[in-house]
Formats: sequence, structure tokens, C-alpha cells
Amino acid sequence: MSPTTLPIGLEHGHVTFLGAGPGDPGLLTLRAVEALGNADVLVAEPEVLDVVRTHARRNVTVLDTDTGASPDTPQLKVVDGTSATSGVPASKDAANIVMEAARGGRRVVRAVSGDPGLDAYAAGEMLACAAAGVPFEVVPGVAAAVGVPAYAGVPLRDAEGADVRFVDARTASARCWAEVGASDGTVVVSAALDSVGAAAGELVAAGRKPDTPMTVTVAGTTTRQRTWCATLGTIAQTLKQAKVLPSPEGGRPVIAVVGERSSAAQREQLSWFESKPLFGWKVLVPRTKEQAASLSDQLRSYGAVPHEVPTIAVEPPRTPQQMERAVKGLVTGRYEWIAFTSVNAVKAVREKFEEYGLDARAFAGIKVAAVGEQTAKALIAFGVKPDLVPSGEQSAAGLLEDWPPYDPVFDPIDRVFLPRADIATETLVAGLIELGWEVDDVTAYRTVRASPPPADTREAIKGGGFDAVLFTSSSTVRNLVGIAGKPHNVTVIACIGPATAKTAEEHGLRVDVMSPEPSVHRLAEALAEFGLRRRASAVEAGDPVTRPSERRPGSRRRRTTT
Repeated sequence: MSPTTLPIGLEHGHVTFLGAGPGDPGLLTLRAVEALGNADVLVAEPEVLDVVRTHARRNVTVLDTDTGASPDTPQLKVVDGTSATSGVPASKDAANIVMEAARGGRRVVRAVSGDPGLDAYAAGEMLACAAAGVPFEVVPGVAAAVGVPAYAGVPLRDAEGADVRFVDARTASARCWAEVGASDGTVVVSAALDSVGAAAGELVAAGRKPDTPMTVTVAGTTTRQRTWCATLGTIAQTLKQAKVLPSPEGGRPVIAVVGERSSAAQREQLSWFESKPLFGWKVLVPRTKEQAASLSDQLRSYGAVPHEVPTIAVEPPRTPQQMERAVKGLVTGRYEWIAFTSVNAVKAVREKFEEYGLDARAFAGIKVAAVGEQTAKALIAFGVKPDLVPSGEQSAAGLLEDWPPYDPVFDPIDRVFLPRADIATETLVAGLIELGWEVDDVTAYRTVRASPPPADTREAIKGGGFDAVLFTSSSTVRNLVGIAGKPHNVTVIACIGPATAKTAEEHGLRVDVMSPEPSVHRLAEALAEFGLRRRASAVEAGDPVTRPSERRPGSRRRRTTT
């Protein structure tokens, strides 16, 4: 048990004031994840709700602060939940709701942006809990004033050391500005975007030189992060020339760093986050949510913003009797082999097993083949280690290359069970028959075109709102164009192989990236390499680094095979 974990069995509940960090979900501490997993009630501000909610239990009651409320006494509204706390009137402030939930014996997590002691107005709620005798703990988080500069490539101190001052421009007094202005150390200013110019003016008026370097970062630690380098004297003009201000979103919070360590020359070398190969790219992933999860995680590691749009829906076969007979045949010893050609096939057989009260032990004595790594992983999760996975190309053809011919001396049974989709090709069936096997080719599931995505997604696809789209099969090309329209000419098209590329070209798309082998992860790598080359070309030419969606429509590049 963590040394900060409160013991189970207390008569009263308790409250955990938890720092959710500045925006990147990966910056949550291990202790924060532990506390969220034990919470009965989660009270969170809207901007951090998505960051913390994924680590909470399924039946947790979630309360969300009202963005229109005063920061000193945030109001709450119920998002979901089954606890009695969900009936608390939203007119009560956060401290009262937190304490009321805790008095009911519940474990309450009060999540705030950044760190509870530096970035949030949590001290008042802590004092209220202390006065009411409600036990609480504090789980620190990465403060925005520390985390954002690190992601912007602006170190606050170096080997020479320096005085670092933190200023909240919203509450800073004239005396505060005078003190930090008289210092030659690094100043970290928390402000709203439209008040950055005024904060710079306060520092100049207090004695800082107008040519002192200054960086301003908005949406820090997220893939929407953007940083501008200027000086105290030029920052207002820089933001105006970048068409950042004036803006209706001028109230967005920013972190500004003032001092020599925020110089543009140094930041160019240390800007590790915004220099990721696909930083800020909005990438369309046309796969089912289950299939897209690991691919989306990989894209995020390259700095991209994946947007999952299912193009195929999986449904049971119209006539289940054939599948039922085949599964019973597995148990009675009808088959020597079972071959899985997709994750969906594994899922279909597993569901049928569960329907009959069977488990992985029913595969005893049967050889199991998987068409590729992802299918093999799905089998292993089911408790089945495949006997055969292609050593080369992960496809039906690759599987056939390694499949042994039927030998009546060593193979007591000559039959293979092949559960697959209704639209699968005949390549594997024909190849197995040629090798001497009898094949029970069974429709385990049907693939149908998914419903169209929301209107705004369709408009983004056709209007150039996406920077890239990953096509992982010919069917994803046909179905995406069918349900949402053809991607815009500026969108980078990446295909998993020649067959998929050919289908894309038949639909009027010019392919920019093609995976060197039929693997979704190699496809993502190929897109990242394309992004790196594109960035390097822009830097070498002295041009600003932009995303494809920011580029004016024009001629497309030739297909690049990586």
C-alpha cells in the first residue's frame, strides 16, 4: 500500500486533492492513478475531466465544475453516476459538495489542473475540510508553470543557476511587478493570451529591458501546443502578426517565460515536443475503435492527434447454424487445424465459446494458425498460443507459404476449420486444398459498411481539415469514400500496401506514403518518416513548418515508398 493511501474501513470518507498536470495525460503520477482507481466520487474541472476520467472506476459518480462560475467558489453539475451524491443540487459550491460526499463515507477525488498548491484555488476547499473534520490528502501534480516551459524547450535553470520567479498576472500587485522587474532572473508568468502584452509592459515599466527574450506558450503539453518567441518589447506585435490576437479566444491561459533562457536560438535546439515528426497533425484512422487503439497510441507518440472513424461494422452471420456445427466439431475432434485470419474471427469464435460455456481448453489437441501478429495477440489474450504464424508476409499468402502439406502418416485428420468474414477472398481456401487439406469454410461474421460519421467530420474530410489519412485495406478506402466522401487534395494519403494503394488511386486519390510491409505499425512509422522529411525540407528552405491542412491546395507530391 502506498504510504499516502488512507486505510480502508474508516467511518467517514476522505478527500484526495489531486493535481492532474497541465494537460498531457501521461504526466499523471502513479499515486494519482491509484487514487482515481479507488474513488467513489470524482469532482473535476471540465478541462481535466477527460485526463482523469479514464483511470476512474466504471461506476464512479462524476461531478463537473461549471465553467461559468467564479474561480473562488466553482459550481458543480452532475455528469453521470449512480451514487446518492448525484442528487446534490448544482447550486452548492465545490467545498460543500466534496465534504457532503465524504461525510457519506465515500472516497472523493477532487481533481484540478496542474498542481493543487500552485495552479488551483484548492486551499480554500482544504481549509473547509479541515474545519469540518473531514480527512484529506494532497497528491501533487506537475505544475503548469514548470511543465509547460519544459515541453516548450525552455529550461528555467542551468548549471550557472538563476533566480526563478513565478507570477500570476491575474492577481499580481504593483509591488509584485516592481520586485520581479528589478530582478535579472527568469520570470514565469501565468496569464491570459490577451493580457500577455500588458504583462510585458509591466515588466518593462519596472526595469526589465525591452529586448529581454520572451516565449509565450498556449495549450502547453498537448498536441495543440504552440509557442511564439519574441522580446518584451515585440511580443504584442508578434502575436498580432501571427494573427493570434485579437481573437475571441483571447482568454485562453498561457505560460510566458522571460529571460535569456527563453532566447529563440536556444529554443530551436531544445524544442523537443513541437519538433515531433507529426506534431499537431490531425490523422484520420478509418478502423473500428478496438482495432484503432494501438495504432492511435503510436500516432500520439509521434505528436499526432488521431481521429478514429469506423468504416466497417461487424455483425453476426445471417444463419448461425454453420458456425454452431463447426464449434461443436472442434470439441468432438473433427479438425486437425483451425486458422484465424483476423482479430474479428478470434472474437467471433470466442463469443460462441462463451455462449456454450467453453473456454480455451477446448483447443486441446488442435493446431492453431494466425495470419499475423495482431491476430496472434488476440489468441494469446484468449489463452491460446498459436502454433503457426507467418514468418514472412502477414497475409493469407504468407500463411500458405509456411503451412505444411497434408501427410496421412502424421496427420490423423485432414480437415481445417476456417472461420472468416463473409467477404473474404478465396486465396487461403484454394491454397489449403492444393496442399491436400479439406476445408470447412465458415462465415463467422459479416462486415457491413458503418454509419456515416457526424457532419463536421465529413466536412473536415472533404474540406481538407485532416492532415493525413491511413488506409489499412482496400475496403477502408471504399467504405470511407462511400460514407464520408473523398479526402481533400491537401490530405496526405498513406496506404498499407500496393493493393490498397491501387484502390485509392482508382478512387481518384494520389498516394503519398506506402508502408514497406503490410503492418499498421510500419504504416504509422512510414507516415512519421514522411513528416520528418517534410519538416526538414521546410527548415532547410527557411520556410515555416506547417501542417498539410495549413497548405494551400496545389500539386501533390509523387508517391513515396519508405
